[in-house]
Amino acid sequence: MTPNPELLGHLAGLLTTGAFVPQVIHVLRTRQTRDISLATFVLFVLGVALWLVYGLLVQAWPVVVANAVTLLLALVILGAKLRYG
Repeated sequence: MTPNPELLGHLAGLLTTGAFVPQVIHVLRTRQTRDISLATFVLFVLGVALWLVYGLLVQAWPVVVANAVTLLLALVILGAKLRYG
């Protein structure tokens, strides 16, 4: 049985994006961002944004969906970091 690359991409995106959900919930509940590196998170957000653009350009929908949601979650954490320091 040959694996479906599109399905595999969506599953990978679901797992890696879903990994951010507990962190977002934790940051919003505790307002603790002291241990999050601002420089690292800014670079991460920029990288995810570029992956999103790449996915759009090559019409790789698993890449687009996963990175759009990841970007939203990462921006929430980055915003909390900037707000709560």
